[in-house]
Amino acid sequence: SADNLIGTLLAIFGNLLVSISVSVQKQSHVALAGAKGARQCYDTGTWWCGLVLMLAGEGALFAAYAYAPLSVVAPLSAVSVITSSILGFLFLREKWKLKEFLKRYIFTFLGCILTMGGMFLFVMFGPNSHEPLNAENLVKHLIGWPFLLYLLLEIITFCLVLYFYKHRHAHYLALILLLVALLGSVTVITVKAVSAMLLLSVQGSLQFTYPIFYVMLVCMVATVVFQASFLTQASHLYDSSLIACANYVFSTVFAIGAGAIFYLEFNHEDVLHICMFLLGCALCFVGVFLITKNKKKTKAFEPYVTMDMVKAIPRIHHVGCAVQPDYNGSFSYGALVNNDSVTPVNIPVVKQENLAVTPGPGHPYRAEELKKD
Repeated sequence: SADNLIGTLLAIFGNLLVSISVSVQKQSHVALAGAKGARQCYDTGTWWCGLVLMLAGEGALFAAYAYAPLSVVAPLSAVSVITSSILGFLFLREKWKLKEFLKRYIFTFLGCILTMGGMFLFVMFGPNSHEPLNAENLVKHLIGWPFLLYLLLEIITFCLVLYFYKHRHAHYLALILLLVALLGSVTVITVKAVSAMLLLSVQGSLQFTYPIFYVMLVCMVATVVFQASFLTQASHLYDSSLIACANYVFSTVFAIGAGAIFYLEFNHEDVLHICMFLLGCALCFVGVFLITKNKKKTKAFEPYVTMDMVKAIPRIHHVGCAVQPDYNGSFSYGALVNNDSVTPVNIPVVKQENLAVTPGPGHPYRAEELKKD
């Protein structure tokens, strides 16, 4: 339908702008890092240009949810992954030989092709039904037993995962991103509801007088804030490319499930369309994995010398074996642990006359012979 086409184009355009804005702002930070003198990032026009692009992109994404089904808009975030990969390649400006170039970027190109093919499939065979989401329809969906059961299971799962993450210190990436995805499924439901009600209000049917609008608005803001908090914690522990890939898979799966349960988007679809839609999503998952897999991993700082760093020393140790012990958070010389809080032990002083050698019962030499030597 026309609404689906408008929503799809808005989602593609929004993800494109968001990806460009991140690259522009990153370029601004890189330029400031190499410049002389202390300047803040918001003193440059490039940073403000990136901010404007980001706001425009997020606005387009927000409007896309009012037109297209949730299950079509959510997986289109793969557009930002493709755009970031292309922009990163352009910003590097490295000269490669053809053989080295193909060896370095063959998986990236293959991932882009698979992702674009997957997006074509789930857009063409995705849900096509779209009902006007006024306050009455939203309340009807909200009190339906499928969503209430889904919400109960989601709350139980979220509490269990949060318990293991906070109290058992299970800081696994899968658990952190599972928390993000569980919150994200509520976020996309509320974003679509608020966006659709705003569109109806602009068209003349005011929705601001209904309490459901403000309930959805508060839930949207709260879940977005907590998602950002968990993603920040994940970025401190894991590589960004790994987070981007896993978060796309988790968030897309839970967003599609939320759209199918809350908005009943697949109720009028046949089996062929559903299978082709799922095939398109699977191709996107594989494509995003190949794109992010090819990114260089940042090497952690090592405050000690390894044997493979010194070419003149024979390799009597294993390559990469540390000469000094682990630093354990202490960056002092030799990477030894700082034990300033430990009470020093007095070493007994041995007198000079006690250092004379006394022959034992099994010793063949006498003391006079030892003195001659």
